[in-house]
Amino acid sequence: MAAVRIQRFELAPGEAMTVAPRIEFTKSSAGAKVPERFRTTNGIKFVTAFGGQLSILDSVLGWIDPYVQVDTYEEHFGTGTPSSSRRLGFQAMIGAKQVAEYVAMKKLGLDVKFVLGRVVIKELVCDGAPKNNAACTNLEVGEIITHFDGVATPTLTDLAAQMKNHAVGDTVELTVIPYDAKAATPDAAKAEKRIVQLMANADNRTRPIIGFVPADTRTVSLPFEVQISTSDIGGPSAGLAFTLALLDELTSGNLMGTSRVVATGTISEDGSVGAIGALLQKAVAVNASGADLFLVPAGQSVDEMKRARQAVGTQVEIVQIATLDEALAVLRTHGGDALSATTA
Repeated sequence: MAAVRIQRFELAPGEAMTVAPRIEFTKSSAGAKVPERFRTTNGIKFVTAFGGQLSILDSVLGWIDPYVQVDTYEEHFGTGTPSSSRRLGFQAMIGAKQVAEYVAMKKLGLDVKFVLGRVVIKELVCDGAPKNNAACTNLEVGEIITHFDGVATPTLTDLAAQMKNHAVGDTVELTVIPYDAKAATPDAAKAEKRIVQLMANADNRTRPIIGFVPADTRTVSLPFEVQISTSDIGGPSAGLAFTLALLDELTSGNLMGTSRVVATGTISEDGSVGAIGALLQKAVAVNASGADLFLVPAGQSVDEMKRARQAVGTQVEIVQIATLDEALAVLRTHGGDALSATTA
């Protein structure tokens, strides 16, 4: 029972980890000065949930454990596959780090901008898709679209420009680089041609679309280089924690004060904080970490918040926030220093 793997997958408490040791600042290619770094002794933490395939015994134990969610293959991966799920999870983490860098540097008044990246398929749109040559059957999640009818489309802006003179029902040829789970970088030599019939946008039936949702592949142009090491951790839910950690490391004072803080939530370029999954499992991990303050998105449901508060008991105060500014205000009310000007 312990050795035989079955089609059941868990969502279980992970770990709360400090962000600061994962951050590194270096000179840019232009040789800009690396800013002064203000290291803290109680930096903010981000929190994970763990997911993996289960054995028969693990499944039974998971069903018994109130903090472990046991899913079927369809519940866990939807219409995707384990490899595409990992690929998109890592891409989401990369995107979260880029947006966090942008928001933090913008908050500090530094010169920062987004640079568009490649066109990566995050999700396929199948509702209302044509019967023949639909994107949802001829394309796959994780693939990179490089050309549209033979014209190079290195970014979404380029792809949108090629779509302007087309109508719903038109057939087009896309050049794509298939997703390779083992490859470190996409291999253009493996590019393939795919025929796709354009479908109607659900909100505007006269507007043609290919039939996919793109991944956020933007990168940030900064006056210096920032690396945040996340190894095999995927997903966008550490965005808020990354943003707060960068602000703390680049300014004097201590944003956390004496509190032991963990934060979860996606971060958008306007500073808004978005809801995340697996809040219950993350709350259990936060409680085990010894934290006393847990910042979570305002968009979590009432039921999720109730279960999370039950999981941490009286040991951890959970505060919901909707924006980065709200998070900073909460930290100040818990003894943290006000955000100061950068010395970069």
